[in-house]
Amino acid sequence: MPVEVTWWGHATATVRDSGVTVLTDPLLVPRLAHLRRRRGALPPPHAARADLVLVSHLHADHLHLGSLAMLAPGTRVLVPRGALRAVPGLRRLAPVLELVEVVPGDEVAAGPLTVRAVPAAHDGRRLPLGRHTAPALGFVVAGEERTYFAGDTGLFDGMAEAVGAVDTALLPVGGWGPFLGEGHLDAGRAAEALARLRPRSAVPVHFGTYWPVGMDAVRPHEFHSPGAEFKRLAAGPAPEVAVHLLGHGESVRLEADR
Repeated sequence: MPVEVTWWGHATATVRDSGVTVLTDPLLVPRLAHLRRRRGALPPPHAARADLVLVSHLHADHLHLGSLAMLAPGTRVLVPRGALRAVPGLRRLAPVLELVEVVPGDEVAAGPLTVRAVPAAHDGRRLPLGRHTAPALGFVVAGEERTYFAGDTGLFDGMAEAVGAVDTALLPVGGWGPFLGEGHLDAGRAAEALARLRPRSAVPVHFGTYWPVGMDAVRPHEFHSPGAEFKRLAAGPAPEVAVHLLGHGESVRLEADR
C-alpha cells in the first residue's frame, strides 16, 4: 500500500500509512499573532481529522492551541514531556484530547504503526516567556515506510544515528521571517541533513506560508525560494534522493520499497 504525504503549509502535513492518518504540527488558521498566511488556501476541515497528531515542540506555530481545539474529541496527541506544565492552555484541552507526553527514545503504537520520538536541535521553551523547558522533538513513523518528521531542528552530531534508517524525510527548509536563528535548517543545511540521512524521498516543509505583517518587501526570497533552492542544492550531496516539492494542499504517493 503506498504511503501518501500531503503538505498543508508551514510544518503541517498529513502522512497516511497502513490505513492510519498522522497529522504533524497542525497550524490551520489564517493568522497567528504578527504572522499571516500569505500563500495557499487554508487547509480544509478534513485536514484536522487524524488518528494521531504529532507536536514537535512548544513554539506557538507548532503547538497551536486553536488548531488543536479543531481536532475531534478523543484524538491522541503526542507532545514533548513538560508541555502540559509549560502551556496552561494545553491543560484545558486535556479533558477533550488524549495528550501523551514523550521524550526521545519513547515509542507509541498507533494501530499497525510505531511512532518513535527522536531528538531535535532546537529551543524547546514556550516563547516568549516560557520558564519551563521541554525537549524539541522529531518523530519517525514506521509502517509500510519509515517517515521522518523533523519538526524544527538544526544539524547536530549523531543526527543520522539518532533518526535511524528512513524512507522519506519531511525537512524544514525555511521559516516565517526574513532571518533564521540558531536551531533551524535553511535550504543548504537541509541538503546537508539529507546527505546524512540518505532517505529515498524528501518533502521540504516549513517555508513559504506565513510571513510577518508589513514585511512583504523584506528579504522576500527567504519566503519564496527555500523549497526550490533545497531541491537544487540537494542534487549535489544527495543526488539519489527524490525531492518532491509540493504546493499547499498537494500530495505525493510513495511506493514502499519491498
